[in-house]
Amino acid sequence: MSTIDNQQFILKSRPHGAPTNENLSIETTQVPEIKQGEILLRTIYLSLDPYMRGRMSDAKSYADPVEIGDVMVGATVCQVEQTNNEEFSKGEWVLAYTGWQQYAVSNGEGLMKLGDSPATPSYALGIMGMPGFTAYMGLLDIGAPKEGETVVVAAATGPVGATVGQIAKIKGCKIVGVAGGTEKCTYAVEKLGFDACIDHNADDFAEQLSKACDKGIDVYYENVGGKVFDAVLPLLNTAARVPLCGLVSQYNATEQPQGPDRMGALMGQILTKRIRMQGFIIFDDYGHRYDEFATDMQKWLSEGKIHYREHVVTGFENTVSAFNDMLDGKNFGKTVVQVNNPL
Repeated sequence: MSTIDNQQFILKSRPHGAPTNENLSIETTQVPEIKQGEILLRTIYLSLDPYMRGRMSDAKSYADPVEIGDVMVGATVCQVEQTNNEEFSKGEWVLAYTGWQQYAVSNGEGLMKLGDSPATPSYALGIMGMPGFTAYMGLLDIGAPKEGETVVVAAATGPVGATVGQIAKIKGCKIVGVAGGTEKCTYAVEKLGFDACIDHNADDFAEQLSKACDKGIDVYYENVGGKVFDAVLPLLNTAARVPLCGLVSQYNATEQPQGPDRMGALMGQILTKRIRMQGFIIFDDYGHRYDEFATDMQKWLSEGKIHYREHVVTGFENTVSAFNDMLDGKNFGKTVVQVNNPL
């Protein structure tokens, strides 16, 4: 059996600010021959997600950091290239967690079968995967939107924000998005059905947001933080709910935010307005409810009630730059790297 070269992004050092190709460098190894019960997975699509920045750091968090010298972690959609496992056939598609590499050997544990010819296999990394699940549970379980309420979400055209907004519309809410740039804001309104979308780059961003939320904000789905939350906080209504799934604006920060200490104001608002703010880790907290999400989402997609957009970057060597572009908001939709061509 001919040998196969496997390229891997190895974490060489912990980033200070945005990660570079010195922090994450490509190394080439040879794929070992698979043993009885094993399969060789060929990575077709690699998901890039904001949580990965935290895994590059050694700061205490909900998950252990990637160790120096290890392959960077990440969800993947793969095809079975070789098999010595009777439960898997050559060419079959699976959802895996094999990380930033072109090939991986697996014993089959932890893989989710996607079939022999799924129409859109990469959707398992987005709308039908972690981002879609995160949007669904955070909004419906913690946000608990009621018909007629106002829901605000930042990163409104990203895989989580876009899904939050569309589910909120299905539930009969007014949905106001926040995004970077006219193109994204127009897309949120015209394609995704948002009632309004405000460009956070605008000089009068806070004033525009206040005008769009003329009855205040009942649910703010937090995934960005920073100046967006500063504008949202005074608009929160009594008994508002704030599901907290991410703080993208802070992930590459190398020091504390400048300016006045906002903690006292935040705590005061939480108290006097009886605001519910809750963080969550999707599979830790809601893994047992995935089937509930999958049933609803498949139905909404088939009915055309949910639109989904991918930002596909071709070429494994472009992974680090694509990751930084995503954190900077330069992507338009769910960021996926096409690592290899399908079999």
